[in-house]
Amino acid sequence: MRKRGSGVLLHITSLPSPFGVGDLGPSAYRFADFLADARQSCWQVLPVNPTSPVYGNSPYSSISTFAGNTLLVSPEMLVAEGFISGTEIESAPPFPEGRCDYEGAAAYKERLLRRAYEGFVESGRDREGFACFCEEQASWLDTYALFVSIKRRMEGRSFGDWPPELRDRVAGSIEAHRAESAAEIEQEKFGQYLFFRQWAALKKHCNERGVHLIGDVPIYVSYDSADVWANAAIFELDREKRLLSVGGVPPDYFSATGQLWGTPVYNWDALRQTGYAWWIERLRHTFALLDAIRIDHFRGLVRFWGVPASERNAVNGRWVDVPVRDFLTRLSQRFFSLPIIVEDLGIITPDVREVVEEWGFPGMKVLLFAFGEDDPMHIYLPHTYGRNCVVYTGTHDNNTARGWFEREARPDQKERLARYLGREVRAEEVHWDLVRLAMASVAQMAVFPLQDILGLGAEAQMNRPSVAFGNWGWRLAPGQLTAAVAEKLRGLTVTYGRG
Repeated sequence: MRKRGSGVLLHITSLPSPFGVGDLGPSAYRFADFLADARQSCWQVLPVNPTSPVYGNSPYSSISTFAGNTLLVSPEMLVAEGFISGTEIESAPPFPEGRCDYEGAAAYKERLLRRAYEGFVESGRDREGFACFCEEQASWLDTYALFVSIKRRMEGRSFGDWPPELRDRVAGSIEAHRAESAAEIEQEKFGQYLFFRQWAALKKHCNERGVHLIGDVPIYVSYDSADVWANAAIFELDREKRLLSVGGVPPDYFSATGQLWGTPVYNWDALRQTGYAWWIERLRHTFALLDAIRIDHFRGLVRFWGVPASERNAVNGRWVDVPVRDFLTRLSQRFFSLPIIVEDLGIITPDVREVVEEWGFPGMKVLLFAFGEDDPMHIYLPHTYGRNCVVYTGTHDNNTARGWFEREARPDQKERLARYLGREVRAEEVHWDLVRLAMASVAQMAVFPLQDILGLGAEAQMNRPSVAFGNWGWRLAPGQLTAAVAEKLRGLTVTYGRG
């Protein structure tokens, strides 16, 4: 954020790949090279933690905020690194090119990872590297691998439904399972080793090309996760590890009953007594993987809406203050810098804005939200921006620019956009119109979903927040990133001083 720049938002799963979902393989390197050739300075991704079909494969619902998603491990890189042979990926089943096949990819890659582990055990190759990884990541890795192993034995049941001695981590029972499942637990750790090895190599390549990686950190974690199981005291749970209070947002003009997320909320008194140790470890781990992070729902770190777990909607919640200044002070004492972008969209109260301004965190501006009201000083119109912000045409939760224009924008919104641009707007050009507005603004950083760079329609929307399943499936097709696209993006980037 110290230098004017621009970048592209594209999740790893959306990359082309012959193995069902995008991964950390050759297409990721080609995309990094495309960004560098187009003079982009950042690549923004969504969370890369493990996903599950139970939660619609959402990257925002995971069994761990520390573990990597082994679905993103590249078979081609496993061959290049010598963990499996080339013949083992030649018989991959046919996968669709334009959409993610999470189920098929998971089944296929589980077999490959098992074979890679078997080869590792047989050969003893890279044993030292694996041992160093396990030692360096022990603070979360041991618990995560154990959690996955027990969960598998419990046939996927939530940890709250496990036998009490496992649910409550009784030492004797835990050690007995650890001994009985030693090989399975080591295999789980080995999968993480492969993920983080490939991630580090990709990050190195990006950074060498002048491209910085921006990631996403949801402030809340899933209830059925290794994080909550191992750190129950810092969440609002009862003695049987059941939820007492869950997160959400109160009723507003978007919803008469508010939003109920079902995620456990933090016990900030307990966190403060530990010196915020879990959060510090979480951010230490995350900052090691990324050059900057976006904190989703930042306002929940200032004041959050807690709802009794027994409620069916978010109406009967209450605001709970967070010791945010003490928390951020502790973070600033621990880290040399805090490369944080705050998600401050929607209704943001003065107390949140005060914290954001006090700490100098850049907030977000979204152009798709700028033309809904006839207000020449709307906070998302480019002429109202300050420098310390990141402007997006849209996010992963919005329609694409073209999809918005063709299917969602009202006539008055289209008219205001045309008036702002000073000319008629056409559906086939609206994406470049919005990209140009963002590029020309004083915002220090401008970021565009790749779908908007390509001018794709509603069929390419990544997530529909009100729909539980069927999201996160869009993928870039091979050949869509052409030299002409790179040249157009590079031209705008250089013209507006972001190269």
